[in-house]
Formats: sequence, C-alpha cells, structure tokens
Amino acid sequence: MKQDSIPSGEAARERAMPALGADAQRRLGLKLRSLYERTIDGLPIPLEQVELLLRLRHRERDAQRAR
Repeated sequence: MKQDSIPSGEAARERAMPALGADAQRRLGLKLRSLYERTIDGLPIPLEQVELLLRLRHRERDAQRAR
C-alpha cells in the first residue's frame, strides 16, 4: 500500500466521523458550553481550546456563506 494514499491528521478524522445535522451540532455545542462553564468556573481558556473554537467558528462562517 502506498503511504500517500493513507489519510493523516485532521483529514482522516473528518473522513472517519459522520456529519452531524445542524440541530445535533447546536445541542451538542450548548451542552458542551454548559459543562465547560460549570467545571472551569471562570478560568482562562487554554490556547488549544481557543484554536478549536476558532476552527469551529470558521466552519460555521463557511457553512453560512455556502447557503
């Protein structure tokens, strides 16, 4: 098997995971935010989390532009 045919990193995860509908994404996001707010209790957001949130926001913008 050729190595360049094997997906790696984020591309592999995106292909392996099924797409969630808009309602499921919204509910999941609300639940995660509520859990995060209760557990962190006002601590600064780690840079890794900021990067993930920025990527999510970019995807949301791309999805809105595609409509």
